[in-house]
Amino acid sequence: DIGDIVRGKDLFLGNDEEKKKRDELEENLQKIFAKIHSGLTSTRGKQNGELQKRYKGDAKKNFYQLREGWWDANRHTVWEAITCGAGESDKYFRQTACGTGTPTHKQCRCDDKANVDPPTYFDYVPQYLR
Repeated sequence: DIGDIVRGKDLFLGNDEEKKKRDELEENLQKIFAKIHSGLTSTRGKQNGELQKRYKGDAKKNFYQLREGWWDANRHTVWEAITCGAGESDKYFRQTACGTGTPTHKQCRCDDKANVDPPTYFDYVPQYLR
């Protein structure tokens, strides 16, 4: 899933052609997070000493800690981008509301909460358990 890919924790290996594409994607993500990392740890700004301590010591340049933080800060925006064009008949997971047997309404969630919190409540459950 997207969160696992961004955080560098995707377990799906796929066939050889997909593996090549995943390797390319991982290389691109490492380049993107390297740019973010260099911006965060530069000498500009007030919090850079704190950020330098938080994100130092990534010898392999995978930026896992930075990627985890970025996903945590942006997952809601990513979910909004994915679902902003969803129609009323589009479905994500469940078609009944919270085990009641009644249909869900549009993109709503349980307890009449609007679809502002992504249904990625299993983000941090390891892939092999989902």
